[in-house]
Amino acid sequence: MRRLAIIPARGGSKRIPNKNRRDFLGMPIIAYSILAAIESKLFDRVIVSTDDLEIKKIAIQYGAEVPFLRSIENSNDHAPVASVLIEVVESLVKQDDQYDEVCCLFATAPFINGQLVIAVNKLLQANSCDSAFTVQEFGYPIFRALKNNEDGNLEMIWKEHQNSRSQDLPKSFHDAGQLYWIKTQTLLQEKTLFTHLSKGYELKKIDAVDIDTEEDWKTAELFYQLIRSK
Repeated sequence: MRRLAIIPARGGSKRIPNKNRRDFLGMPIIAYSILAAIESKLFDRVIVSTDDLEIKKIAIQYGAEVPFLRSIENSNDHAPVASVLIEVVESLVKQDDQYDEVCCLFATAPFINGQLVIAVNKLLQANSCDSAFTVQEFGYPIFRALKNNEDGNLEMIWKEHQNSRSQDLPKSFHDAGQLYWIKTQTLLQEKTLFTHLSKGYELKKIDAVDIDTEEDWKTAELFYQLIRSK
């Protein structure tokens, strides 16, 4: 079984400048994902996909490879993560370097560690699925969500649940934005990470923060320090 870790980390970031290489409690934030991949000891190679020479330098410093820079087509805001992974996989195939499984670790996910990488891989191995990734439960039942109607008044999106008790509604989850495992053949065929046969590895609220804003960044640092203090 050959396994490949890919960490997507382009240089541009509008909401948080230099997001993928910004210092997070003493290290560039991308370093946490690189070290987690190495710590797991599951991978034949750990590759960072980037278009940024400074990120390339940091990646190599912390033990990852950057065998080539990302293409222009996959360096814009709208490039799907799956396309970035496929670009790496297909480039390696041309060098007769093929893998059975691919793990995508996000660059701004300092809560990832080697144990989590291993645990999600075990979920992939133990089930008849093509991909497995980290999820978190929504803090409030989504079936009781509200919206503004055409008149500007609030109404329920799912009106049939207006009188339903929260405890009677099914649990719902969202992508935790940490890592994905996927079988390489499935990635190349379906060109997506969320396949029709996906399993979710549930994380607690304090175990992950999807960092998109400055407020998210500060929250992540507080959570991370809290975890370390324990």
